This record gives sequence, C-alpha cells and structure tokens, in this order.
Amino acid sequence: MPRDIKAAYKKETRSPDGRPGKNYWQNHGRYNVTVTALPPDRNVKGEESITYFNNSPDSIRNPVIKLFLNIHKPGAPRNFGATADYLTSGIHIDAATLNGATYEWKENPNLFTWQPMRLPKALAPHDSMKLTFKWHYEISKQSNREGMIDSLTYFLAYFYPRIAVLDDYNVWDRMNFMDSHEFYSDFNDYVVTINAPKNYVVWGTGTLQHPEAVLQPEILQRFNSSFTSDQTIHVATKEELATGKVTKQNAVNSWQFIAKNIPDMTFGLSDHYIWDAGSVVVDNATKRRAVVHAAYQDAAADYRFMVKFGKHSLDWLSHNWPGIPYPYEKTTIFQGFAGMEYPMMANDESYQDTTFSRFVAEHEIAHTYMPFYMGTNETRYGFMDEGWATTFELLIGTADMGAEKAEAMYKQFRVQGWIGDRSSNQDIPIITPGDALTGAGFGNNEYGKASIGYLAMKDLLGDELFKRCLHAYMDRWHGKHPTPWDFFYTFNNVSGKNLNWFWNKWFFESNYIDLAIKDVKQSAAGITVNIDNIGGMPAPFDLMATYSDGTNAHFHQTPATWQADPKKVSITIKTKKSVKSISLEGGIWMDADETNNEWTAKK
Repeated sequence: MPRDIKAAYKKETRSPDGRPGKNYWQNHGRYNVTVTALPPDRNVKGEESITYFNNSPDSIRNPVIKLFLNIHKPGAPRNFGATADYLTSGIHIDAATLNGATYEWKENPNLFTWQPMRLPKALAPHDSMKLTFKWHYEISKQSNREGMIDSLTYFLAYFYPRIAVLDDYNVWDRMNFMDSHEFYSDFNDYVVTINAPKNYVVWGTGTLQHPEAVLQPEILQRFNSSFTSDQTIHVATKEELATGKVTKQNAVNSWQFIAKNIPDMTFGLSDHYIWDAGSVVVDNATKRRAVVHAAYQDAAADYRFMVKFGKHSLDWLSHNWPGIPYPYEKTTIFQGFAGMEYPMMANDESYQDTTFSRFVAEHEIAHTYMPFYMGTNETRYGFMDEGWATTFELLIGTADMGAEKAEAMYKQFRVQGWIGDRSSNQDIPIITPGDALTGAGFGNNEYGKASIGYLAMKDLLGDELFKRCLHAYMDRWHGKHPTPWDFFYTFNNVSGKNLNWFWNKWFFESNYIDLAIKDVKQSAAGITVNIDNIGGMPAPFDLMATYSDGTNAHFHQTPATWQADPKKVSITIKTKKSVKSISLEGGIWMDADETNNEWTAKK
C-alpha cells in the first residue's frame, strides 16, 4: 500500500472493511454551460458558471482547472505524434470571474491540460465559490475522442473548463492528459445548452429539455414514442434532414440538456446523420425503460442495427452481469472514429462486420458502470474500468455467440498480445499507477491482465458469491471515488475470506501465467500430478487425463489450488485406470509456454 493510500486509512476516509470511512468526503460542482457551434465554422465559443462546494476538511487556496483540449497545442506533452490536422491553438480563456469579481486569468506556459488558480482568499471547509469562464477554441480537423467527424459533423467532448478532482488520497489531480490515458472527474450537476444551426440535430448526455422547441411536430412525436417502443423507430431520415423537415427553422436552435450527479457531458451534432431510436426495460421491479439512440451516416450499413445492439446491451448488462439496472435514461451511439465511452454516449467506428460492431458497442456501453457509475480514477487505475468492461464484454459475448467463439475473440484481442510477449514491460504489476506508464505493457495491464484476474476470482468464489461481492462494492461506492484497495477489501469482507494472497499475486507482483507438469506418478491409489507454477499467477486450469482404455476425464482446478503454495501443487486423481497422457488446459488463461503442459506415459 503506497503512502498516499495509507494516509487515507489513517484519516479514516476509507475503512479496512472496504466501506467508505466515517470521515469520507468528496467535492461537488454545479455547471451551467452554453456552447455555440456553427459548422462549417470551426470556432466553438462557450461560457459557463460553476458553483463549487468544498466538502473537504481543509481550506482551498490553489484549485486546479482542467483544459483537456490544450492537448492540441504545439508543444503539449503527449504519448502519440500529432499531424497538422490535429494541431490547434488550444483553449483560449477570454474572461473569468470569481464570486462576481473579475479574475485575472494567467496561464503557466509550461503547463497545458491543467492550470492552477490562486484564490485571493482561501475557500473554507464546507463553503462554496462561484467561477465563470468565457472561452473559445478551434475544433480539431482530425477527430479522435473529440473533433470533426466530417466538415458538417462535430463531436464535442472535454470542451469546457472544469475544476479538477480534489480527493482524500491524491489531493489535486494534476496528472497531464497525454491523449492515451483516460480521465478522472467529480460527480457534478449539469445544465448544458448547445446552440447549433437549423437542420442540425444535437445528441448528448442528459435529458433534452423542451424538445418541442427544437423539433418539428412529426419528428417530436417519433422522438417521444421511442421512449416506450420495443421497435426501432426512424426518428429522422436522410431525406427529411435534407429537406428541412426535422428541426425548427430558426437560424439557430438551442438544445438544452440536464443531468445530475454525473462525471461529464458530451455531445454530437450533424445536419445529415440519420437518427434511429428505441427502448428496453432495464429494471423489472419498476418497469423503467432506457432509450438507445443511434446517429450515423447513410453509408454506415452496420449502424442500421445499432439500436438493436444497444438495446440488447442494456438489457443483458442490467439483468445478468453486472446485473444492476442501467442507471441512466438513455445512451447514444454516435458514428465517429474513437471507439470511446462517455456518460450516456459512445463514439464508435463503423465496421463491415456487424458482429464486431456489436462487440465494440457492448464494450463501450459496459463502461457505463465502470468508470461512470463508480467514479474510478481512470488515469491512475485504469484497470478498474477497462478490466471490468473487458470482463463484461466476454460474458455478454458468450451469451451472444457461445463460449467457443467468444473466448476465441477474447484470447485474440485481450490475452494473446500479453502472454506471447516476453518483454519486461509486460510483467509490470497491474497496480502500478497508469500515469507512470505507457506502451503495450500499460495497455495489457488495464485490459487483459486485469480482466482475467477478475474472471479468475469469479472462478475461485463461484458466480453467486462473486456477484454478491461485486454488488456490495458497487452499492458501497457508486457515485464516489473508490480505489483498488476499496475493491479488494470489499471482496475480502463480503466473501468472509482473506483473499490477499490472490490479490498480491495477480495485481501486485511481476507474475504471468506459465504452468508446467513436473512429473506424473501412478500408484494403487491413483495418479499424482506434480505441477510447477513457473509464472507465479494463481490461474485456474483443467487437468485433462487420457486413459489407456481410450476414455477421457477432466478435473477443473480453481485458483484456490495455489493458496497453500503458490509455486507448486500435487493433484491426485483417484482411479484404478492406467493413464496414457496428462495435459494442462488453461482456456482463456493462456499459458506462456505450452511445451511443458503435456506428459505422456512411456511405452
């Protein structure tokens, strides 16, 4: 446990039983944002007011402001190269006020995606302050997580100045956005207005206010009917958009969205994207429905199935794994280039293979739970969200296409790149702070290695107890900021087991999966198989026996096999049959060296 986490437990903001401590706190903001985007003009203008509540026990003198879009400025540190179409001059703060008085905004030229402020008077504990900002920026031509999709389609994300997270263990979030890692945000309340030209539809996070003010009557009727329809409704067609039959014909329409207790807001706008929608019951107890919107170009054939894919995702995730009703009213799958999740939104590519389109949509929608519902620190502990989305991706994929195909895809995309690479950076412990890492080793830590760790724990505890632990973790920490230790300790507490031996081996040490059959001994009592755990990870496996009479048997071993001795184990198969061969099969827990996974009896 690093020193900053130790300090949190000492202050009792977190509890060793996995619950929030008696002194737990988190800060909160109320954002009222107005943005004007008038394609093809690339200049985006915004203004906002922020009421920020200091719930911490300490005074605040130097708050931190996040300016993510400064990643586009020349000279900004980033983990990827930048083309000319990617570069812009960043965000320009045109004016600022603090509690009604003009504030002289100054930027440190050596800092980019975050800037410190200096308050003339410290903000006392349990007090609030009001900030306002006016700003503008030029939207990037090269779209990634945000930017231009085409000259008349914009995706607006990370577009507003925001107050960084102040928490009980990391203090102010001063981590640079490097365009590879993801984000860490407080739970805030938002009112966001997007001013867009007539014939532009705006899709986004939150509840659209007064849709009758921006939609023509027939479109409005279809929009409203999608909230109760089991079928896919074509809210707006290509032809209707082209002939001005969709939005009100004001020169500029104001689309206002409201959301509470959510970590971010994101929007897409276009004058030619087709609009489909439909809904599904996500909570059987209350019969509550959630709506899926799809926004896409006419040429994207796979998107014609996207509402169906999205509804299936919401239904399955709500009722199976994690088995918690989808917590929001809707999601929108917007055609772009990122394969990226946002609260109530996904920015996904179009693919010729609709199976892969569904796969991507399911993964991004699964992120609703981790990180958005749970408030995890994606930048530092990305395995707490990517690892879970990857796990849910396999579980829903198994229901979609069967175990064989789902596991083959999972191994190809999530495990093989790690287990087949002997580079030292592949064996860096998963717990290593993500903001200290780059490259393939970092990526595998967040996705595959963490995911098969969660699945190994599922194998260890069994589905019922595993789900009980998972639900306890989510119930205790949703809407808050859990750390990995809160997760680990919750599982220990709810399962009634000290699982630290597993957590240490899988998440805190430089291990990998490599099992080997050392020898096989036959006696009157049966067959004893001695197995070495060369790689050190407590992975489950199947022991496959082929007998001399041609029959076969397999014996599943959960990770509990390695609890007493993580380096070696002896397994006895009680049988009077003579054995012809023994092999180890890991399934999704792929073995780094399979040459020592089989033993054959001498003739």
